[in-house]
Amino acid sequence: MAPSAISMSTPSSPAADLEAISDAVDEVNVLKNQTMTAYDTTSAFDSTKDKTQFRQYTTATARVQDFYYEQHAKQTVAYNLAARVRFNSDSRIRKELSVWEALERLNALTDPSDPDTSLSQIQHALQTAEAIRRDGKPRWMQAAGLIHDLGKLMLEFGLAEGQWDVVGDSFPVGCPFDDSVIFHEAFALNPDDKNPVYSSGSGIYESGCGIENLLMSWGHDEFLYLIVKDQSTLPPEALAMIRYHSFYAWHREGAYRHFMAEKDCATLNAVQAFSPYDLYSKSDEPPEVEELKVGLDSLYRIVYDC
Repeated sequence: MAPSAISMSTPSSPAADLEAISDAVDEVNVLKNQTMTAYDTTSAFDSTKDKTQFRQYTTATARVQDFYYEQHAKQTVAYNLAARVRFNSDSRIRKELSVWEALERLNALTDPSDPDTSLSQIQHALQTAEAIRRDGKPRWMQAAGLIHDLGKLMLEFGLAEGQWDVVGDSFPVGCPFDDSVIFHEAFALNPDDKNPVYSSGSGIYESGCGIENLLMSWGHDEFLYLIVKDQSTLPPEALAMIRYHSFYAWHREGAYRHFMAEKDCATLNAVQAFSPYDLYSKSDEPPEVEELKVGLDSLYRIVYDC
């Protein structure tokens, strides 16, 4: 008889079976409750870090400053509408990659807008996911941390005009550019800054219209969000983390709050819970990529435009 056919368990009774099932249900409910509430507890991995050393744009290299001047000049309403027309076109070609294949492609990319790290993007993705895991946050949040920057592959696949419409802080277009946006003075080069409709009051929006209804600057955040919202089972909190993690003027500086609807309080909470892992994990030791690769090869597949 094969070993798998040998049973050492004692005979069960209907009462014992019922008790076992009841205990299992209780355990699942406890775990479910923990998953629903644990994601927004205060991050612990960064408790001893000097956070004043991050996002130091006043001492940023010329490379970073030049990038933001180009981004601010070119992220117009017209460009953003055109970018979404291209994305939604029925004629677009898709490329299918596993998550790990996509991460390996990121290994050749660095973010010219980031003053805090020169590590490759695969290392940053793993740093983020590992920091979330070490803090005991739910697996869906770990997954969001792992993939949150995969939209940057739009640059490699010819889906962007340059780095300026891929990376960098995000912000809404079609309304006045807030002073809290990095290198705000560069918006003087943007033609929308002189448009009386876009540059006054609430622009093309209404107060309380909801953050989801703002036309955000086109880049990797919006690109990946549009993909995963249709091709994943990630919860709304994870989608918010992916879509708005670069919207620092909103979730860090408190700008654009007059556009928030009531439900956006939960969205803001999710993004703020995610932000420390994206930002402060960059000072951690570079991860052992090959070691962490074990077990990730079988992750679900993501479809990219190319």
